[in-house]
Amino acid sequence: MLPIGRSSVGTELLIGIVVVGLLLFSATHIPVIGFFVSLFIPLLIFFYRLRLGRRIGGIVPVVLGAIMALYLGGASFELLFFFELMVMGYVLGEVLEQRLSVEKTVLLTVGIVMVSGGVCLTVYSAFLGVGTGEMISDYVDRNLQMTMALYQSIGMSEEMIDAVSESLETIRFFLVHVLPALAISSVLFMTWMTLVMAKFVAPRFGLAYPDFGRLNLWRAPEFLIWGVIGSGGILLFADGRLRMAGVNGLIILMTIYFFVGIAIVSYYLEKKQLPLFLRICVYSFIALQQIAFFLVIGIGLFDMWLNFRKLETQKE
Repeated sequence: MLPIGRSSVGTELLIGIVVVGLLLFSATHIPVIGFFVSLFIPLLIFFYRLRLGRRIGGIVPVVLGAIMALYLGGASFELLFFFELMVMGYVLGEVLEQRLSVEKTVLLTVGIVMVSGGVCLTVYSAFLGVGTGEMISDYVDRNLQMTMALYQSIGMSEEMIDAVSESLETIRFFLVHVLPALAISSVLFMTWMTLVMAKFVAPRFGLAYPDFGRLNLWRAPEFLIWGVIGSGGILLFADGRLRMAGVNGLIILMTIYFFVGIAIVSYYLEKKQLPLFLRICVYSFIALQQIAFFLVIGIGLFDMWLNFRKLETQKE
């Protein structure tokens, strides 16, 4: 952390609260764009944690958490979402200062965020007097009903609405049972993305950033492939809750192999020295096109056998 004058600390703290507060406000009120805006909240909390230190940097999420609780009218899933984004940024700043490996940094951050989220959900459900599972199921139901209302408002054909309505119970069952994997994958993705963005932001403001080496040379541990085989086997031969456990395992592992795949893409974009604009176009295409997205996962999965970057050859 760079030395900051006492008066400057107060000013920077105020700026931090205002800037992150504006992002939270935008994320709450602007559909679609607000979601993308919220992706930067952990990065800013991380920035002010490193910039202002543990104690003063922690004031930013605490003050904004209290303001959001008042603004949203108390505890809710929306408040929990924003709270966890701020926890993620702050914890990532704490863990980075421990100088751990990139794998331990990400796993420790994800673990703390998931545990804190689980505790908050348990306390919230106890406060409401309902079971956690029932509360989550009701939340999924409300969102599915809102989605159906949206389809009707945008003029979707009656046949399509009827088809979706008939599948609503199956969709609800699937979403409720894969929610753990979706939550872990989302936290994994957000932590990884914040870590990548912080690599470019931290040096520009004189903030310490560990030398993880070139992240686009990262490979997943080989033993994870047994997790894929095991989860795939459960998915094929089991049913009921055990089958859903296999689905959850595959979702989490495919997220990790997506990281490997996108690292390979980044490696070749860097090797070909493509301009920044074209790189952004490639990443946007992957994010928006499902086929490209799954292709990247496949590249990451098969990298263990095909070694797309010829890493051992480079080391020799």
